[in-house]
Amino acid sequence: MGKVIILNLLRFFVVILLQVILFKNIGYYNIASTFPYIFFILLLPIGLPNIMLFTLAFLTGLTVDAFYDSVGVHAAACVSLSLFRTFFHKITLDVEIKDSFNTPSLGEMGTKWFLPYVFFGTLVHHFTLFIVETFSFTNFLYTLASIILSSIFTVCVVFLMSLLVYKRKSRINSI
Repeated sequence: MGKVIILNLLRFFVVILLQVILFKNIGYYNIASTFPYIFFILLLPIGLPNIMLFTLAFLTGLTVDAFYDSVGVHAAACVSLSLFRTFFHKITLDVEIKDSFNTPSLGEMGTKWFLPYVFFGTLVHHFTLFIVETFSFTNFLYTLASIILSSIFTVCVVFLMSLLVYKRKSRINSI
């Protein structure tokens, strides 16, 4: 349990530093930008209680909001991502896996489960982020283009990050 906490704290600091130092300055003509800090929320353990999940997501969003000088936009998007995450886990995972404290990573869950998880989670996060940020339907096509292009960009970066930390599923033989 202590190892999981230390690993997630380390993951939090690394992903937030990458977001603030590197990815904050990368974008495509103010239309597409990447937000790979959501990788932290997506990789939180499966059996984490919902109140802890929502609290960690809110604090992650507030941390990013502090560096982006936004007023809770990222916090709202992270909370909506954690809501999606609980719903997705509820409809796609078995009861035994839901009660475990495994990390829903590429190596543990496989690409067939992990790619839709990351794609739809990113789409929910970005939809909430950009709709709350603009809070208007005047430039809806521009906002929609930002949502789609930023989602594609973020999914690619998150998938590359998950390949970097890829660890094969441990197979324990019961004798």
